Amino acid sequence: MSNEGVDTGKRRFLTLATAGVGAVGAAFVAVPFIGSWNPSAKAKAAGAPVEVDLSKLEVGQMVKVEYRGKPVFVVKRSDSVVESLKNTKIDLKDPKSENPDQQPEYVDGEIRSIRPDIMVLVAICTHLGCVPQHKKVTEVDWGGGFFCPCHGSQFDLAGRVFSGVPASKNLEVPPYSYLSDDRIIIGVGQEVA
Repeated sequence: MSNEGVDTGKRRFLTLATAGVGAVGAAFVAVPFIGSWNPSAKAKAAGAPVEVDLSKLEVGQMVKVEYRGKPVFVVKRSDSVVESLKNTKIDLKDPKSENPDQQPEYVDGEIRSIRPDIMVLVAICTHLGCVPQHKKVTEVDWGGGFFCPCHGSQFDLAGRVFSGVPASKNLEVPPYSYLSDDRIIIGVGQEVA
């Protein structure tokens, strides 16, 4: 057999072209496969800390964010509300917030926050897991706070549960810390930041 009639240039081109197309095809298969090893955006967000800008939050207003799939309320309280929380005459189940599972150590037990004017609460009723509604001081005759419409549980503006309602515990305070005077990060405790 003789190689006289064989065009080696053409053969080399076809070999290289086939190898190139195979490499591109392998890359198209590999990229989604390797990308599938990374967690989804939803999975990343499920446990990721959440930053909240407080600069536009007015006294009495509430911002709702999501942290680990749970609603979290951030409320700006007035000085008079904070004073009323300290001097409350309302019958509360746990007025000093003595249950250590309901808030981090670094929050004040009565006002249940790091800074008196900003309240951060996991907005899940401790009775059956409903999301309570924020009630401003001017909207209700019991001083404002949170009301669960499903079964009537009431919480004050520190998230402390009233006596005589179905909920058994105060609303939870998640771990959080201040990045600046106008920014908090929910999910990173003060002792870590």
